[in-house]
Amino acid sequence: MNIGEIILISLIKIAITTVAMLLTVAYLVYFERKISAWVQNRVGPNRVGWNGLLQPFADVFKLLLKEDIIPTASNKTLHTLAPFISLFVAFATYAVIPIGPPVEIFGYKINLYMADVNIGILYVLALTSLGVYGITFAGWSSGSKYSLFGGIRSSAQMISYEVSMGFSVAGVVLLAQSLSPVSIVASQHGLMWNAFIQPIGFITFFVSAFAETNRLPFDLPEAEPELVGGYHTEYSSFKFAGFFLAEYANMIISSAMITTLYLGGWQIPFIEKIGLNPPLVLILQVASYFIKSAAILFFFIWVRWSIPRFRYDQLMNIGWKVMFPLSLLNILWVALLIMFFNL
Repeated sequence: MNIGEIILISLIKIAITTVAMLLTVAYLVYFERKISAWVQNRVGPNRVGWNGLLQPFADVFKLLLKEDIIPTASNKTLHTLAPFISLFVAFATYAVIPIGPPVEIFGYKINLYMADVNIGILYVLALTSLGVYGITFAGWSSGSKYSLFGGIRSSAQMISYEVSMGFSVAGVVLLAQSLSPVSIVASQHGLMWNAFIQPIGFITFFVSAFAETNRLPFDLPEAEPELVGGYHTEYSSFKFAGFFLAEYANMIISSAMITTLYLGGWQIPFIEKIGLNPPLVLILQVASYFIKSAAILFFFIWVRWSIPRFRYDQLMNIGWKVMFPLSLLNILWVALLIMFFNL
């Protein structure tokens, strides 16, 4: 392919991914409300559109039509910049997540990811580390003590759990001998899923993902009982929607990362031995990736409506006294597996 065709295909991928992400985020909010209604034996949204399916669009229009308020005591530049930082970080991480093996369309080989970066895992971890700046800037720039406390909590929480997350990923990298998400998926052939080989790493990464996305029971930065709305107390209209979208986009990227790192990505154990047609195999593999990610998202939502919030001291104790030692133990376990079983 020449440069023009490569650029065209890349632009098409970016457009499709962006539209798909926005729609997925919007309807993830709808499904969270439906699942919460199911958990609490309620009805949930059912007025706008058939069975409430147009409710996400009504919510977006409502937010966009609200007045954009900027507090007098705020730092207006950082107050405006903060939600865009969170959105940029959330959306940019999708570039290296593979949803399926390469496919040939009209004679062109199309990869089902935007970029196969040989340091893709480091790219994702680096961007998620930048996400703390959006929340911290929002808390500090608002000129409110409640927002400031939320920003401080967020910075401490995210930095603490990033340590456990990084060590958990190190076990995956040791086994795959690569930082490329595509190579990591390829290394989990058959039943060699990392969730089975290193369950401790899987659990520590999963719990860290809850903390990194500020989801219950780790939503201390936006705790309503004591901080009103936390770091986004002073936000309204489109800027509040930016934080709202970023939170759900981070949930999706977390579920995609868990699927890629620990659940074999698009891999279906031994499907190549069944003798199905290649197009059908491709469809099943892509479908398996989305089913795994959807199951993890359901678990994210289910936990939110089932477990109460931790106290802040409990949150930090779990991060440093439980998660950190376990993630180190996981690295030792993987190293022993490689040494004695030559994995």
